Amino acid sequence: MTIKETVEFDPNALAQKDAGIFGLPFDTQTARQVIIPVPWEATVSYREGTARGPRAILKASMQVDLYDADAPDAWKFGIAMDDFSPELEELSHNARLDAEKYIEMLEEGETPDETPKMKELLDRVNKSCEEMNAWVQTRAAQWIEQGKLVSLVGGDHSTPLGLLRELGNHHKEFGILHFDAHADLRDAYEGFKYSHASIMFNVLEIKSMKKMVQVGIRDYCDAEIKTVAQSKGRIVPMYDRDVKARLFEGEPWREICDEITNQLPQKVYVSFDIDGLDPKLCPNTGTPVPGGLEFEEALFLVRQLVRSGRQIIGFDVNEVAPGEDEDNEWDANVGARLLYRIAGLAAVSNKWV
Repeated sequence: MTIKETVEFDPNALAQKDAGIFGLPFDTQTARQVIIPVPWEATVSYREGTARGPRAILKASMQVDLYDADAPDAWKFGIAMDDFSPELEELSHNARLDAEKYIEMLEEGETPDETPKMKELLDRVNKSCEEMNAWVQTRAAQWIEQGKLVSLVGGDHSTPLGLLRELGNHHKEFGILHFDAHADLRDAYEGFKYSHASIMFNVLEIKSMKKMVQVGIRDYCDAEIKTVAQSKGRIVPMYDRDVKARLFEGEPWREICDEITNQLPQKVYVSFDIDGLDPKLCPNTGTPVPGGLEFEEALFLVRQLVRSGRQIIGFDVNEVAPGEDEDNEWDANVGARLLYRIAGLAAVSNKWV
């Protein structure tokens, strides 16, 4: 696949109103990378807003300069965002209303086993999440079959399960580099089978997913610790407190990054919950936690992954929740730049540049 050479495009010019994501002159047919937007937040458990993340990132992307020192010409191979689905947005809205009612009853001490109305609400939310997962997998399959590198922008962190399932159908073995403040290893958190807090627990069902290394983790429960222990090394958490202690004692970040990278197989999916970063970089995200990674610290790790010769087969950026001032949107600004940088490194890892 080659660049869209028939289009005269100045990468130094102001992004045009009719341009694609990052102001690029590509659509999903001419781009080599396709981003699936999933404006979804049915099961968020603290603050809302992540469903508005994909559109906010798309808007903020128009301000991103295209030169990337890691991949100066990667944009030429094309990045495009798939169409938004109004039906999916409506499904998310309705599922969120049901989830809110259910959570209110849960907080009052009621249970779905004892309250038929609560059971009905829970079943509807779970069914809606199943529909979302199926939609994502269908879209991912379409683009993967066309030879695209597929990524995803959420929404809450439950959204990439369909993409990961489809990648599992195409790769005999792969690993996950998971950036997050949370382990996301809860079994049906709050009763929601496909909760944003259960994404990595659900990913364990994908047989070809051989190893998951989690970075930035600093908020987790006893059950998640047990899940890690029972995984027999399939899950490797790099707890933020432990990593920071090693850094404070003088160990180079590069050595820690190499340790992380060396535990992953040749093919790697990068899953990035924005709250894996220091919350000063994402103050409006749903569940911010003190601590976390700096922007370049996280990207250095992805760069080391690529330098090791490993191939990025897909990635996601999730939990970007825009604030009230949408004309001066900090979280989306950070999310758009993170998305672009990972896309460039993905291109390098696939030897396009």
